[in-house]
Amino acid sequence: MRILIAGAGIGGLTTALSLHAAGFTDIRLVEATGTSAPSGLGLNVLPDAVRELSELGLLERLAGKAVRTAELRLFNRHGRLIWTEPRGVAAGYRWPQLSVSRRRLWQVLTDAVHNRLGPETVAFGTRVVGCVPEQGAPAEVTLQEGRERRTALADLVIGADGVHSAIRAALHPGEGPPPGNGVMMWRGTTWAPPFLSGRTMAVVGDDVRRIVLYPIAEDPVQDRVLVNWVAAHPSASAGRADWHERAPLAAVLSEFDDWAVDWIDLAAIFRNAPAIYRYPMVDRDPLPWWSAGNVTLLGDAAHAMYPMGSNGATQSILDARTLAQALAITGDPVKALADYERRRLPAMTRLQESNRGWGPEAIITMVHQRAPDGFTDLDDVVSPAELTEVATRYASVSGAQVHQVNHRPSLSTGDRTAAP
Repeated sequence: MRILIAGAGIGGLTTALSLHAAGFTDIRLVEATGTSAPSGLGLNVLPDAVRELSELGLLERLAGKAVRTAELRLFNRHGRLIWTEPRGVAAGYRWPQLSVSRRRLWQVLTDAVHNRLGPETVAFGTRVVGCVPEQGAPAEVTLQEGRERRTALADLVIGADGVHSAIRAALHPGEGPPPGNGVMMWRGTTWAPPFLSGRTMAVVGDDVRRIVLYPIAEDPVQDRVLVNWVAAHPSASAGRADWHERAPLAAVLSEFDDWAVDWIDLAAIFRNAPAIYRYPMVDRDPLPWWSAGNVTLLGDAAHAMYPMGSNGATQSILDARTLAQALAITGDPVKALADYERRRLPAMTRLQESNRGWGPEAIITMVHQRAPDGFTDLDDVVSPAELTEVATRYASVSGAQVHQVNHRPSLSTGDRTAAP
């Protein structure tokens, strides 16, 4: 079976490794960008996805390049604690939550693809510009390398080509650019002294602005951590911003100059970042279907969502593993894609919709709206039961409940067991 994957990001690479582990060998990835690694900005891989990387034999190498996040804390804009919860192993999962540089995760996956499938598996600088699905015949894919175009045939085509997916555009023409919510995100990484527990993900905010901070690397020799940070606020220019556009320090400071917490120097975090980038916060509207014939979508191409709850990379990995298992079980691309979509699409639609309501960070909005000037006693503002309900509901929507992650059947198709 000839399999072509559009996109060699986290979702595409994990798909290739999962299909290879399931016994498929004729796999090719095409990636529009060059061979350079993506940005070193951070992301989180939640325990349910770390379990899948463990089953692919990648946990030991990845964990050595990441921080094992131990807790989440939510604060109001005045630095008062609203909510705290354990994360990863500390919460009872058999697998950790890993905070890591996107570049390092990408490199681990890329090296594994090269070692297991061969260095020729990924064609960089090759863009998918068209696709014609088929049922009972190979799909026709149009590829562009530089100025030259050519056609490739594949028995299965997987669109893992991101929020601007050409495969999605072929299946759902006329959709247009991804919609934004009017929020601009400023992002960077900064070396700084460890804060709070040293392995804390912290979110500070009011009803419309957020600052997210968490370590993605540790330097014990100099007693410092590399802090990944995101500062988000409403902006009239959010819809016009270029992706990965460099931004001036003054633009960030002007929005958050009156914010202060006693456990980290926010102004120093912004000032000491080697570079600051700005991104509009966008997602994609949920789709009624992902698959047509022997062509399907995966990851951001299928269900790009706002970055609430750290689910982007995690859900791409789970997509990849589910699709590989479905194909291994049926051996028929069309039947496999129907099973994959049945198992993944409804859950991802619910998650997209939840993230449009700020996901678990809705707790911060709730508290600010009830006490915009701050509070002395949190119990006077919101009950513990209300806070627990929001957090528990989101865990249920995202499929990340401890018992479910620890005890669900493995997505592997071989004899390897799921062990941390």
